[in-house]
Amino acid sequence: MKISGFSYVRNGLYYDYPFQEAIRSVLPVCDEFVVAVGDSTDGTREAVQALDPQKIKIVDTVWDMSLREGGKIFALQANAALDHITGDWAFHIQADEVIHEKDLPKITAALQQYDADPRVEGFILPFLHFWGSFDYIRNTRRVHAHEVRLFRNLPGMRSYRDSQGFRKYKSLEQYNQDQSLGEKLHVKKIDAPVYHYNGVRPGKVMSKRTQAFTSFWQPNQEQKETQEEFDYQRVDRLQRFTGPHPAVMQQRIQQQDWNFVYDPSKAVWAKPKDKWIQPIEDILGFKIGEYKNYKLIK
Repeated sequence: MKISGFSYVRNGLYYDYPFQEAIRSVLPVCDEFVVAVGDSTDGTREAVQALDPQKIKIVDTVWDMSLREGGKIFALQANAALDHITGDWAFHIQADEVIHEKDLPKITAALQQYDADPRVEGFILPFLHFWGSFDYIRNTRRVHAHEVRLFRNLPGMRSYRDSQGFRKYKSLEQYNQDQSLGEKLHVKKIDAPVYHYNGVRPGKVMSKRTQAFTSFWQPNQEQKETQEEFDYQRVDRLQRFTGPHPAVMQQRIQQQDWNFVYDPSKAVWAKPKDKWIQPIEDILGFKIGEYKNYKLIK
């Protein structure tokens, strides 16, 4: 059984993505790791290559800025890396996602357990969405609770939407015609959380990253780089995180040079109804009308 990791990144150093930590966190369970490195100007390619020249393969790409609408470029980059893996199982980790070393045995055990079971096409992992600092996670209905991060390397596997997850297609033509035509993967759940650090970086860097990310959804909107501090208080709800962080993140955590203390009185909800639905969902223990890009095998 061969496991291939894959990811994509562009100007990861400039936007302070923990892409090196992300890759390092899963390298121990991967036989190879393919990274689609976009046309970076900040030394990102060299940083990726230095991680493990023997195990890591770089696919050089140029981001087509005419394909920014709807975050399509992200899916294309994920596919660029996916197309070069050679393993039986694909392990996708994004540039701000890290796996705790204590959970790696759970992942390999699950792959071994279901490797011979064709019903299982992939696995979903739970997510911990960090926000503002390494001490808080966002735990509302507006963040995804699980997503597909491991799946069989079968023909027709493609990144879905903005690389949110993956689906299976009959042909490349079908994928290009309409992504919604793809089949959701039949998956099992592994209790190995993805530590998602997208919302943790210095305020000014977060502002630049947010502007750049927005341009991949609203390409016609004029983008002017800002020097303003990002307001981390503009969030719906946070919860204190008291658990241990992955070992690969310890240096980054120690280097945090800003202070953030969550103030619930300043909460900003994306939609007014969310504020009232959230307590109900907390009691019920599930999200009402939750979107799931997979079919869970009980």
